[in-house]
Amino acid sequence: MQPTENLNIESFDALPTPAEIHARVPLSERGGQTVVTGRRTLERILDRQDERVFVVVGPCSIHDPIAGLDYARRLRALADEVEDTLVLVMRVYFEKPRTSTGWKGFVNDPRMDDTFRIEEGLERARAFLLAVAELGVPAATEALDPIAPQYLGDLVAWTAIGARTSESQTHREMSSGLSTPVGFKNGTDGSLDAAINGILSASRPHSFLGVSAEGRSAVVRTRGNRYGHLVLRGGGDRPNYDTVSIALAEQALAKAGLAPNIVVDCSHANSFKRPELQPLVMRDCVNQIRLGNGSIVGLMLESFLEAGNQPIPTDLSTLRYGCSVTDGCLDWPTTEATLREAHATLRGALATRRRD
Repeated sequence: MQPTENLNIESFDALPTPAEIHARVPLSERGGQTVVTGRRTLERILDRQDERVFVVVGPCSIHDPIAGLDYARRLRALADEVEDTLVLVMRVYFEKPRTSTGWKGFVNDPRMDDTFRIEEGLERARAFLLAVAELGVPAATEALDPIAPQYLGDLVAWTAIGARTSESQTHREMSSGLSTPVGFKNGTDGSLDAAINGILSASRPHSFLGVSAEGRSAVVRTRGNRYGHLVLRGGGDRPNYDTVSIALAEQALAKAGLAPNIVVDCSHANSFKRPELQPLVMRDCVNQIRLGNGSIVGLMLESFLEAGNQPIPTDLSTLRYGCSVTDGCLDWPTTEATLREAHATLRGALATRRRD
């Protein structure tokens, strides 16, 4: 009989189970406290029990853990300075969706040489998240692969579902079981329907195929995640952070019976993929809050130590330290100035946002 399965599979390489990777890089008491405090703080913001604004800020992707921890230490110091108005959450993205081809991120290819040492990527990614948590910095990431949260999810405080996957049933089901608040991004064409339907779907219980901590195939049964919210990232060649777009998003959320919780991603189409425009987007949104907007609960910035981005060279020793290898980023001095300006603007302007 002719074979009928795995015709295009070259090999199956066994991975350690999630439990085995957890045992290699165990969650510490300090790290666990950072994660729990970060999640509870974000939930309180979404419930309007904390009037502050959270900001997901950091590199487009992590490719160099040394530079990433350098950034995390700087962010930790700045977080203390602005904590009365802003809650800073470090963007720690290990998986990158690709339109066609390209580097898929640290988990898939940690050595950036197409050797795809995924076991190494998972362990090193977990070690990095633990180091960030032990600094006292909560972490945010994008959930792309549905198995990865079993390896890394206990170290994450906030999760994004990207514009390309907000419409995916797999990602909606996965989000319903995540332990973090989840931001669903609007579609790349700028439409809100996929994200709003994603929030609704993730809020309900689901049953689906997955993997247990012991690495066994399992039916995963979830309770539903009530902390889904909308992320506006622009689309269809136009931004959607202006007051009219925000008002339309509020109306769409209300029509769906959802809380008016909106995060504005200052990057991507909202800044026409020009990282230097991100501070202008953030300034506009902060001013909307100052003037009484109650729905913008969070903001996102792509930022690293150095401005811009760089291609991945054949000789990795020539990489510029602290410069993104994916989307362009703000440099650290500009990030610091942008966040300090937002902090100063919001002082005294947030008291009316709280609802006990």
